[in-house]
Amino acid sequence: MKNKKGGEIVNQLQVFKNLDELTIDSREVAEMVEKNHAHLLRDIKTYIEYLLTNPKLDSLDFFIISTYMDSKGEERPNYQITKKGCEFIAHKLTGQKGAIFTATYINRFHEMEENLSKPSYMLSNPIERAKKWIVEEERRQLLEGKIEEQKPKVIFADAVSASHTTILVGELAKLLRQNGVQMGQNRLFDWLRFNGFLIKRRGTDYNMPTQYSMELGLFEVKETSITKPDGHIMVSKTPKVTGKGQQYFINKLMESKEG
Repeated sequence: MKNKKGGEIVNQLQVFKNLDELTIDSREVAEMVEKNHAHLLRDIKTYIEYLLTNPKLDSLDFFIISTYMDSKGEERPNYQITKKGCEFIAHKLTGQKGAIFTATYINRFHEMEENLSKPSYMLSNPIERAKKWIVEEERRQLLEGKIEEQKPKVIFADAVSASHTTILVGELAKLLRQNGVQMGQNRLFDWLRFNGFLIKRRGTDYNMPTQYSMELGLFEVKETSITKPDGHIMVSKTPKVTGKGQQYFINKLMESKEG
């Protein structure tokens, strides 16, 4: 997709603030509303000026100033527009154009939310997988600075983190019980989902590791091919806890128990 000036638009997931704020590039929004990008930028600047007159409103909840490199390699201004920002723009449109834009941006955010919940290895489209990998790498770098803050006291043996042996969640529950944490397999699955380590949304990726836990290196996914009687091949995916994950979860749960 290209803008009217010929610059390439990369529909890349943008993450801001708490790493969960989804946005759409203003160039993409300009195409959705069939408006020149420069004119849309002018409108957004006016909207921001209005919002700044009320101290209870934060323009960053709607529009986030940004830049991009055009086809000539020159830096140009644009905005990252949040879902609230798209709703704001939609209210300025009427009739068929407003209805089509509303439906389009809603579908776009649903698509991004779905992709955000899926690690790159779950995306079948190679282009989308490559885009998601870029975002995952950026998030990984941002998370590196937080890992030390979240690291629990070292209670379990450090040697486990260097282990190349992965185990099932049920086996982790047994290790926990051996270390004084009375938690069965089902309760452990509940805890992992509740705390954002496993995907809790019902679907094909239910109980699979979240992107967060994969970036921390706490899980691996084992794929097993199963041949059905009719010759159909089904791929089964199983989350397995890495050595680092075993240490992390046992330390964290034992720390909680002691606290």
